[in-house]
Amino acid sequence: MPLSRREFTGRTAAAGAGVALTGAVGALATAPGALAAEEPFSPGPAAREGNEAAAHHHGLGYGPLLPDPEGILALPAGFSYRILTRSGVTRLDSGEFTPSNHDGTAAFEGHRGVTLLVNNHELKGKRSNWDHPVPLTPGLVYDPAAAGGCTVVEVRRGGEVAEWVGIAGTSTNCAGGSTPWGTWLTCEENADRAGQNGMTRDHGYVFEVDPHDVRANRDPKPIKAFGRYAHEAVVIDPRRGHAYLTEDASGPNGLLYRWVPPHGFRHGRGRLRRLAEDAGLLQGPKCYDSSGQFVDDLSRATRVGTVYGVDWVDVPDRDARDTDVRKQFGAGEITRARKLEGMWWADGGAYVVSSFARAESPGLPHDGQVWFYDPKRRTLRLTVLLGVNPDPSKDGAYDGPDNITVSPYGGLVIAEDGDGIQHLFGATDRGRTYPLARNELNIGTAREPEFSEFTGVCFSPDGCTLYANIQDPGIMLAITGPWRRRAQR
Repeated sequence: MPLSRREFTGRTAAAGAGVALTGAVGALATAPGALAAEEPFSPGPAAREGNEAAAHHHGLGYGPLLPDPEGILALPAGFSYRILTRSGVTRLDSGEFTPSNHDGTAAFEGHRGVTLLVNNHELKGKRSNWDHPVPLTPGLVYDPAAAGGCTVVEVRRGGEVAEWVGIAGTSTNCAGGSTPWGTWLTCEENADRAGQNGMTRDHGYVFEVDPHDVRANRDPKPIKAFGRYAHEAVVIDPRRGHAYLTEDASGPNGLLYRWVPPHGFRHGRGRLRRLAEDAGLLQGPKCYDSSGQFVDDLSRATRVGTVYGVDWVDVPDRDARDTDVRKQFGAGEITRARKLEGMWWADGGAYVVSSFARAESPGLPHDGQVWFYDPKRRTLRLTVLLGVNPDPSKDGAYDGPDNITVSPYGGLVIAEDGDGIQHLFGATDRGRTYPLARNELNIGTAREPEFSEFTGVCFSPDGCTLYANIQDPGIMLAITGPWRRRAQR
């Protein structure tokens, strides 16, 4: 049922007062070039000086990032990292090399102090295109022509690491999301039909992977009820059972989706794969501002704290038999956003990333947004807005947020997928940002350096270890150090 204007106005006022946060983010202004809550951004001394030493001097974060003699990861003093897997170097239990192109990751608590990490491998197209595709483990293969999939990395209390295949024969496994019942939903950011690019089955789906029981992963079945399109990430509302899903697409821009379960459906291990293809409702958002005006694209927001009401519009053909899902809506029917990427469920709602917007979007060019969707109020609130980074080759600025997680020590931790230098960076509850790590692995040349994006950022179940990946060539890292709740500044 659509919200009335009076209902939305009241909810806007409540939401504009700030999201109730538990170790997460309220209104964030991410310097330099960002906009602060309720007023234009005015950079502090650290932002004006544009370097990590200045930020540390003013009490942000854990201090400046120190160069790594090994040329992998710069970290603050007192922090260290360990390489858990590396494509072409470490091996699976079955003997093959670790697959490449690490992406979305989640950590699960196993038995006797074990941590289980499910790791996506974003490998598109035919297996022959890649040196290290996900091995076709018998019984775990969806399409034998496809190169992608997931591995499960087991980190034991003594430090030993084991790795095996969770699912194979899927395509372009980008992000995904963990479920309240302890499984991983892996998302294909690719919608090839059987016969396209060498594929033998249709792609563009979400699959469930159980890190605890490999038998549950046998005979992989797509969750077709979630739709077929270029999926990015997914979260599950543990109270209402809704799924929220992002789409990274352009021409036109992609959508944030909501899946509403059928009446009487209860979530649990393996139940999603047993759903009928048309089970429940797949919907896209139709947003409007407090004056009741339709908002065609989330890039229209120019201030942190902006709140939009959200109605949900049914998708006509979720399997996109004739027309891509996002193209099934005409002008004025749906709200879009550029590069909808990572998501994280916390504080009773979903944090949703739009990585950047340029000429393909109708509103304000930006280098990153994070929105908070409140399902109770049915509102989207802009909590992070990064201005366009004037020089990504210089350190001290951030652009292109992608994977995100909520830190047990307060605020967000964000993986950067922009141009130039790549970081993991934190954002405090009071709206200040600080560096956590910098990728120092140059996969380009000395004259034209190139640094791969960070992916898969997440904390261990006990909060002691931050996991993250360098996508190219594919390195999974475990970062430890003197974590502590930061003073708010």
